[in-house]
Amino acid sequence: MENNLQRKFYRKEMEVNALLEITQAVNDNMPEEDLYKIYEFTLRANLQLSKMVLYVKDEDWECKVQFGTSKNFNETPLDTGCLNLKKITKVSKADLSISCFNEFDIIIPVTHKDKLLAFLFIKTSDDENQVDTTFIQALSNVILVAIENKRLARKQLEQQAVQREMEIARDVQNYLFPDSLPYTEQLEIKAFYRPCKTVGGDYYDYIPIAGHNQFMVCIADVSGKGMPAAILMSNFQAVLRTLSRNAEGPEAVIRELNYQTYQNARGENFITFFLAVYDFDKKNLRYINCGHNHPILISQDGVTSLNQGTTILGAFDPLPFLQMGEIKDIDQFSLFMFTDGLTETFDSDGEEFGANRLENFLIANRNNPLQQTHDLLMAELEGFKKGNSFADDLTFLSCRVNNVTA
Repeated sequence: MENNLQRKFYRKEMEVNALLEITQAVNDNMPEEDLYKIYEFTLRANLQLSKMVLYVKDEDWECKVQFGTSKNFNETPLDTGCLNLKKITKVSKADLSISCFNEFDIIIPVTHKDKLLAFLFIKTSDDENQVDTTFIQALSNVILVAIENKRLARKQLEQQAVQREMEIARDVQNYLFPDSLPYTEQLEIKAFYRPCKTVGGDYYDYIPIAGHNQFMVCIADVSGKGMPAAILMSNFQAVLRTLSRNAEGPEAVIRELNYQTYQNARGENFITFFLAVYDFDKKNLRYINCGHNHPILISQDGVTSLNQGTTILGAFDPLPFLQMGEIKDIDQFSLFMFTDGLTETFDSDGEEFGANRLENFLIANRNNPLQQTHDLLMAELEGFKKGNSFADDLTFLSCRVNNVTA
């Protein structure tokens, strides 16, 4: 009788010591790897288990701790017959299909708020009735909840870091757009931009060319999203604005933009780009289309799709070909530039808005104020997609020139 009481006392003392060790390790905010090591030592030394395997649910079920086994359970998937277990169960009574789990006596599910965290397979070194499985379950719950909290906290920090990066990328991108656009009798420009997500990959710009009575308008779409795309487009804009002051013409600008994009992106990203330069004195429009959606020019001579140019920027160096388009003796026109998020807006049947529908819309609204045209176009797109979300960034820019001399 006395010996039995001593054994019970000794066992309870070991359990208390085990709980204190685990609790201290958790309070010390030890790394997960160290917590697993302390957990293993506690079960082996203090609770006298001869074999143990612990499977923990992370992205998938993984073996985190094992000792005393004849098989390497790191290479063995969790037996799915365990997944319906809600309480401590003998292996002999569980519906297991993987035979190697039969070397254990007991399966202990570990849960927290009805969520399965782990399964513990144990074999005792003595009579199994001498092992307090309820205590082992409680001890496992303490350490695994702590590890789960660490994992959730880490994911939260990672999400916060991603969110912060996206906010920085969004701010970087917003700095790319011009602060104001001209609104005079001779030149009016309106632009619309709506990113599909927090940060888009589109860019537009208006750059007056001082001393030459010229201006440049452009639009671009960079492959990729997030901070890398925002940084690439920021570098692209800085190079473009520098070149627009010093380059001899659009061809030189495009060649240098391609070189810089190729160097910065290392061939992993590319940019579709359209650039147009209008000369008020010569009344000519020069342009280069670099693999971009064809802008639409509406003038007294009709409708022109601006498709001459080269391939995408940043994919090849040097460019395999380059041709500049030029329209002479043009003094009144409207130029509409856009990214593929516009024409690739889909309705519920999977039909896209398309270039033909856009061209017909622009012809029908050619005499409207630009802002009204943009508002009507957005209403047209909303009616067309009928509740579907935009699958890509939506960017377009209208430029109206009235260069008729009295």
